[in-house]
Amino acid sequence: MRLICFFIVFLSAFSSLNAQVNPLRVFERDSTESAFKVVRIKDVKLKYVTRGARRTDPRTILNRVKPLVKKYKRFTPQSFWDKKNEFGLNINEVAFVNWNAGGDNSVSALANMHFRRNYKFRYLNWNNELRLRYGLNAQEGRQLRKTDDQIRISSTIGFRKDTITSWYYSVKANFNTQFSNGYKYPNRTTPISRFMAPGYLFLGAGTSYIPEGKKFNLYISPITQKATFVLDEELSNQGVFGVDQGEHLFMEIGFLITNKWEKEVIKNVLLNHRISLYTDYLLSFGNVDVDWELAFNLKVNKYINANVGTHVIFDDDIKFDEVVADDGTVIDPGIAKIQFKQILGVGLTYAF
Repeated sequence: MRLICFFIVFLSAFSSLNAQVNPLRVFERDSTESAFKVVRIKDVKLKYVTRGARRTDPRTILNRVKPLVKKYKRFTPQSFWDKKNEFGLNINEVAFVNWNAGGDNSVSALANMHFRRNYKFRYLNWNNELRLRYGLNAQEGRQLRKTDDQIRISSTIGFRKDTITSWYYSVKANFNTQFSNGYKYPNRTTPISRFMAPGYLFLGAGTSYIPEGKKFNLYISPITQKATFVLDEELSNQGVFGVDQGEHLFMEIGFLITNKWEKEVIKNVLLNHRISLYTDYLLSFGNVDVDWELAFNLKVNKYINANVGTHVIFDDDIKFDEVVADDGTVIDPGIAKIQFKQILGVGLTYAF
């Protein structure tokens, strides 16, 4: 009995030892079946389809492809420049044929150009403007006459301490003159003004109030130099526009306030307001020189508009009703008067 038990124990130990010695067959195929099975998604029908799911065929069908109609708009970086180029031409014409009430045929033309370059970024504001105007009138029975003449250049640079305030520390320069000779009609031989006779230059420093999102600009300068140029010898010898006889330049130091405002008062009606007030500290403090323009632009469409406006000037250095003796001696230097001009016209406007 003991021999049989010993023999059974020996066989079990030998079989376990043999199992440990046998090498592992790594590349032997696993006989166990896997439950993994590949199933195509198109064969599965979802019971609940999510709202964002697109139940479309991923294959491209040519009859569903549409051609590109709109031109591709290329990306352009943001510009801090505000630009404006505008040309306008107003023409007024009156013609009569066998008109019992009488009248003379006439044609008037007024051309104007407006250029603007404004730069604004954070603390810096730089405004530049150029205005050119010239008008002529041709009437039956008399020679061609000038109706308007203006060259106006303005530049203002301002700097503010932060991006919240609307007040800027500013430096401003203005220059005004005209293109051609001016006459006191019907006299066409003796000009009363020429190019750079007079010419006005304002240069000063102060502060500007420019609110965000509004076309409003208020400039206040406690120190502004005004230079009056009379570069024509004949007019200089007459001592006109404030210069001494024989001189070509007259300098003043004073206080300057300017204001510009543009606003659409009603639909397609734009209000343009510009005023300049100046007084001299040394010679005539309290005597204010005024230059005020007020205009309404009535826009019919993109190219046609109508203009109604006024221009008022008062300058104590420009005298009227001067009395001169036969020998050239000035008996009465005359007095300063208000200069007034009214404009009404319909014409074409082209912006580019």
